Amino acid sequence: MDSVLHLLSIARKAGRVEVGEEPVGAAARAHQAKLILTAADGADNSLRRASHFAEAGKVPVLPTPYTKGELGGTVGRSACTMLALTDIGLASAIAEKLAVADPEHCAAAAEELKVAAGKALQRQKERRAHEKNLQKKKNKPWAPPPPKAEKRSPKAQKKPFAPKGKLTIKKQP
Repeated sequence: MDSVLHLLSIARKAGRVEVGEEPVGAAARAHQAKLILTAADGADNSLRRASHFAEAGKVPVLPTPYTKGELGGTVGRSACTMLALTDIGLASAIAEKLAVADPEHCAAAAEELKVAAGKALQRQKERRAHEKNLQKKKNKPWAPPPPKAEKRSPKAQKKPFAPKGKLTIKKQP
């Protein structure tokens, strides 16, 4: 099996693929799609719609060398003209594999997705470190800083609290 098709099957098992025209359009409009892939033997009308979805969601669309049957078989359908990947890491990996095969069409998108995947990975690491610090109760953002210990002379030390004036104690009946 080809490495791109293998990555697509992994994405399908992880639930990170939208298959078909309507789900791809919905994912692109919701800005959840990271990459749209089209079949080599797709109809012109379907390919045009995929490019419109890509423009609406500001997502790269890449042609694949696979037929509708090959793409469909990989994602559990009989045929598939377009699909959208919703995971930035998988999208970047697939775009890099396609850029090796077809650098003219896929190289720019692969580089763009690689940068975006790196940023997403960095944010994920920062979020995990923050959650780990919260679990250890380090640097609570809502807690005030600890008071600073001031050195005082023995004469300036505070005396224990004692009320001034008369002290009345009421007896309970």
